Parts: sequence; C-alpha cells; structure tokens
Amino acid sequence: MEHVAYLALGATAGLLIGSVGIGGVILVPALVYLAGQSFPTAIAAAMCAFIASGLVGAYAYWKAGSLRFRMTAWTWAGALPCAFAGALLVNVAAPALLELMIGLLTAGAGLYALAGRRDAQARRERSLSAPALTVIGAGTGFLSALTGTGGPLVLISILVSLDVPMLAALGLAQAIQLPVAAAATGSNALAGTLDVPMALTLAGGIAIGTWIGAKAAHALPTDALRKSVALVLVLVGGAMLVRLAAS
Repeated sequence: MEHVAYLALGATAGLLIGSVGIGGVILVPALVYLAGQSFPTAIAAAMCAFIASGLVGAYAYWKAGSLRFRMTAWTWAGALPCAFAGALLVNVAAPALLELMIGLLTAGAGLYALAGRRDAQARRERSLSAPALTVIGAGTGFLSALTGTGGPLVLISILVSLDVPMLAALGLAQAIQLPVAAAATGSNALAGTLDVPMALTLAGGIAIGTWIGAKAAHALPTDALRKSVALVLVLVGGAMLVRLAAS
C-alpha cells in the first residue's frame, strides 16, 4: 500500500507539473508530513523522480513545438553545477529562510501575471541574453536542489515576471528539471540519502501524470493557461508564507 500511495502522489504532482509547470513542490511536504520521511530522504527521492518528469515533459513540449532549444542550452549551463552545489548544502541550509524567499518570489510572480492585461502569447517573444539565461539557470538549479522543488517552481516564477510567453516558459520549465534533478541525484547518492525503491515508484507516477498534464496544457486557450498558472503560483506561494507565519 505504501508504494501505491507513492505512485498516486507522483501522478498528482506530475499532472500539475505537465499542465502548469508547478507541482513538484507538493512532493517533499507530503513525504515528510504524511509518510514520515526525513527532509533529506524526501528531497533525494523527489529530485530523482523529477528526472522522469523532465524527460517526459520536455519530450511532450518539444513534440508540440513549445520547447526553445537556445533558452534550454543556456539555462542548463547555469543549472547543472549550481544544482550539485545546492544539493550538497541540504543538511546545513536554513529551511525557513529558503521557504520565505521562494514563497515571496512565487506569490509575487503570480500576482504580477494576474494583473497583466495582455495575452502573453500575443506579446513579442521576450529575448533573453545568454548571460541572463545562464544566471537564471544557476539560481534555479541552486534553489531547487536545496529545497527539493525540482526547478519549475522557481523558473516559472522568474519567467512569468519577465513576460516570457506561457507555453515557452512551461516548455523550459520541463527541460530545466533534467540537469537539476540529475546533478542533485548524483550528489544525494554520494551522501547516502537516496531511497531508490521510493524514488522509482514516485518516478513511475510522475511520468504518467506529466504526459497527461502536458497534453492538457496545449489544449487550453493561452489566456486561460496564463491565468491558471498565475493562480497556482499565488496559491502555492501564499500557502508557503502562511505556513511560515504559523510556525
């Protein structure tokens, strides 16, 4: 029954990751508070499972023409080394400070997107320079590996704030999971915190959910998709801040 629960949890997270880019954030709290896992073990299992969602999500968005290879290459260049470094600091970082930073970033980006009056897809594609993309990738990799959120939560928040078209942002969010998750998994394996059976079960569920979610994202009208992503950002960021205030 334990593995059935992990499979269902992975599928739920994958559905959200594939459709609105944000869903991995639920894995670590669920594993810690519902399954009784330690934070390092939960983060290690979640990061390993995100390899599956990254592969499936990137393929699905590439097939639909929503994955920008130039943006992907430069964000990967920044994300890979910084994700490895972030994973090494999991046991010494102050979780409350990290959660506060990510909560503010997430909620702020969502409110900004909700306040926008123009259709994101109708805007001229925002051109981000190679150095800017590398810095964005580095920050995303570091913070995501440190918190076990996988990449999309941080990256979507940044890209939404920069007015990147929504499907392009979602495609890049799928792809960013691969270097972040791979680097963090290598680091976690070296640290001895990776529970392989749990990670593989989560990965199976997350792969199925991500595929279904990606199909749903491309079936939605662009403005509805933008509003859905923005609302999820506000809810997730707000929940993180409320939990911090109550603790």
